[in-house]
Amino acid sequence: MVPPHDADAPQQPVSPDTEFRDLNRSGRLVSDYHRLPGILSRMEDAEIRRSAPQLSRIDPDEVRRAHPDIPAVRIAVTGHSTLSALPGLLTAELARHGLLADTHLSDFDSYVFDLLTPDSAFYSARPDLALCVLDPTLVFDEVPVPWRVDDVQAVLDAKLDLLDQLVSRFTSHSDATLVLNTLPLPRRFTAQLLDHRSRARLGARWRTANARLLELSDRHPSVVVIDLDPLLAEGVPAADDRLGTYTSTHLSPELTAAYAREAGHLARAVSGRARKVLAVDLDGTLWGGILGDDGVEGIEVGDGLRGAAFAAFQRAVKQLGSQGVLLAAVSKNDPEPVAEALTGHPGMVLAEKDFVRVSANWRPKHDNLIHVAEDLNLGLDSFVFVDDSPFERGLVRRELPGVAVVDIGAEPALHTASLLRDGWFDQIELSNEDGQRTARYREELDRKDFLATFSSLQDYLEELHVQVRLSEAEDKDVPRLSQLSQRTNQFNVTTVRLSPADVRSRMAAEDTRVLVIRSADRFGDNGVVGAVFLDCGTDEWHIENFLLSCRVFSRGIEQACVSRLLTHAMASGARAVTGAYRPTAKNGKVAEFYPGQGFSVSAEDGVWTRFRHDLTVIAPPPGHITLTTDFGKHV
Repeated sequence: MVPPHDADAPQQPVSPDTEFRDLNRSGRLVSDYHRLPGILSRMEDAEIRRSAPQLSRIDPDEVRRAHPDIPAVRIAVTGHSTLSALPGLLTAELARHGLLADTHLSDFDSYVFDLLTPDSAFYSARPDLALCVLDPTLVFDEVPVPWRVDDVQAVLDAKLDLLDQLVSRFTSHSDATLVLNTLPLPRRFTAQLLDHRSRARLGARWRTANARLLELSDRHPSVVVIDLDPLLAEGVPAADDRLGTYTSTHLSPELTAAYAREAGHLARAVSGRARKVLAVDLDGTLWGGILGDDGVEGIEVGDGLRGAAFAAFQRAVKQLGSQGVLLAAVSKNDPEPVAEALTGHPGMVLAEKDFVRVSANWRPKHDNLIHVAEDLNLGLDSFVFVDDSPFERGLVRRELPGVAVVDIGAEPALHTASLLRDGWFDQIELSNEDGQRTARYREELDRKDFLATFSSLQDYLEELHVQVRLSEAEDKDVPRLSQLSQRTNQFNVTTVRLSPADVRSRMAAEDTRVLVIRSADRFGDNGVVGAVFLDCGTDEWHIENFLLSCRVFSRGIEQACVSRLLTHAMASGARAVTGAYRPTAKNGKVAEFYPGQGFSVSAEDGVWTRFRHDLTVIAPPPGHITLTTDFGKHV
């Protein structure tokens, strides 16, 4: 069935390069900063590189004043070579994701001083991301002439020992995520060895050194190492010999831009803006052909060259889903043949159970995306939409600008690269909860269907049999707690983002405690759904942050946990418990959280509202919740 012509279909868009140049010429890059994600996301890589110098001149403070709701990410950059092009590229990449880059660039070849000296400007920038950009001249500048493989090995060992010391120093004095990278090995060095056996030994030892670099993130949770080899394997040149010789720029402009793209993905992750839902079209996207015309037996997937390409794309989608990305199908089709195709076609890799929601109907796709977002209780800025139809992509872009739209064409062999190039779902670290996310969201949809059978919310809650456990966090909880702080936007009273290292430091500190909230009910185990970060170093305990997953809203869990926490504080000798709320564009629903639990306003400064509970009257936990607590020996 062919959809009728839509008179409101989006018109042929102006090229993004033209849009950008118009903003720049008219001096509206700051005032129209909110338009940059839509413009930059449609640009080719070369166009983004051309835009970077103009973007580097943007004053972050001016953008903050004009757009106070745009999240800013502080970035400090250091390294061994000339990196003057990187700040502009970072500004472009972050703007593409709706973020503001506030970048400090260190002096040339100052990375040792920067990482070693806690009172350096590098530390003083208080970065969220600290980028230490490494290049091969770090090693080859120090080998003798002539040189042998053993000479290179000696310098490699010395540099890796130095980097290990610098990493330990930096991570012990800063909460930033420190980003390193592997070292490319350009042919201009290997070709100086005339015998292939020596070249092989050099390659083996260089790769061993890069493996040591990559393993730094295993020993230091706040360290990320960007592996440049996959970028080089895609044809990105490692170096530009003229720039290296005349300007000491030892990574090529293309590789620097690709590095900035990867850093942009990390910035999105640490700012809590990683996407959560992948919504995919079916006809022409997950399989070839038109299901309504060709029938289940006639679609292309699995068999034949094109069928194999569609199956490969499905494997990539399923791989993402296995790591916590919620999959939704949004298709203009009748539901029965879609269900038959997903369950009965022998070449299908994805099954109906892999999707948290399959929306097969003839409504506009942007309407279906809205309904899926409502069902999942997630914002549309959590969605990535993939469709082979330019019409559908343009319509979603126009109607739902918060949705990330991935452009794919008619060639299925290129679908996977198009989906993965922007790292929409990248995280610093996954937790044990991620692999179970789809099943838990499906259970949540079952809960909503169950709710529809009751005439009152209270009756529903009574029959839901909610069980909650509030207990001291353990080491195994760290990845999930960091993830909650980074990805939870609605029930997050301060929106302070924490890396795994930040969580561990709070768990280890003498006066700061981390409590984890778990829940379950008649439909299953929800796992870790929230956290309380608590400072109990004085007789006035302070709740640094309270987080709760959107999956478990409106069940009384937060009231139960606060009630038991207040009771425990009073029994432990505290005379009051305080908390604070900092408003953001997304956490308005918790503005009245503390007053609703009996706290009174103690101070306001235009940004923070501070609350205090004197522990004289503590509301009991809701009666429908079975609550157990284990505050541990510390609290």
